[in-house]
Amino acid sequence: MRSTLSTAVLLCAALSSAAHAQQYPSRPVRMLIPFTAGSAADIIARAMEPQLREKLGQPLVVDNRGGAGGNIAADLTAKSAPDGYTLMMGTIGTHAINYSLYSKLPYHPVRDFTPIALVGDSPNVLVTTPRVQANTVKEFIALAKAKPGQLNYGSSGSGTSVHLSGELFNSMAGVKTVHVPFKGASEALTALLGGQLDFMFASLSSAIPMVKAGKLKAFAVTGAQRSPSVPELPTMSEAALPGYVAAAWYGILGPAAIPPPVVATLTKASLSALATKEVHDRLFASGVEVRPANSEDFGRLIKSEIDKWAKVVKDSGARAD
Repeated sequence: MRSTLSTAVLLCAALSSAAHAQQYPSRPVRMLIPFTAGSAADIIARAMEPQLREKLGQPLVVDNRGGAGGNIAADLTAKSAPDGYTLMMGTIGTHAINYSLYSKLPYHPVRDFTPIALVGDSPNVLVTTPRVQANTVKEFIALAKAKPGQLNYGSSGSGTSVHLSGELFNSMAGVKTVHVPFKGASEALTALLGGQLDFMFASLSSAIPMVKAGKLKAFAVTGAQRSPSVPELPTMSEAALPGYVAAAWYGILGPAAIPPPVVATLTKASLSALATKEVHDRLFASGVEVRPANSEDFGRLIKSEIDKWAKVVKDSGARAD
């Protein structure tokens, strides 16, 4: 009797889940963006919207909920109904760095979310001013070792991926350089161009034009692979520091416990959208390199990134509260 009852319950649950998947989506899907309009996460969502609308048969409503380093949007997503109608564009900040950067988060980046699909990443590039007496990563490391505490680098703020790219460099290269936080990446880049800084891990889209104009020197990119936009530049791992990877990644997530059939529908639509030339070209023009991955692989990435950046945050002493 007990076995028969358990089987019946499981069968009803399976039928209910299947029926939900067949009906899904029956209304617009909302995607929360943890930063303001014009941010990389916002650009990605709006670039994917036409394709997702076509593949899901429902509009994708982009809803910017910036603030608290992305934690506001993440918390709203985590506390939403797990029905597939509220998603977010997660980032390396909201789902990896912030876990260690903030003493208290209102959400858990793994337990409270369902990964849908990894979109891609935005690698940075190690750049210096022409006056710096180095032309490769190895030469720059040698220079930093010869001048401990004398070289400084800028970032868009303490705890950002740009800042922690520098801290990861310090740790892996065994050097000591000084971090100088700014209100934004553009302010830091201006200070670098003005000679107030020695180097920076800047975004490719903002730094490469300065490199081509001879105003900056580029040594290597911070991604796991060479960038198609500057294939002549090695990765940091290739150039001198095996295993160095520090790219700001983006991916779609929903609250925990979304029914598997709904997850499958969303993952398929997301990966199909990312495979289109239209979306690929729009993201590439914005400095985002499409590197899609399914729900399971994205989930594994999040877990590994939390552990990786926890050590970097601890070693740097960075705090956001």
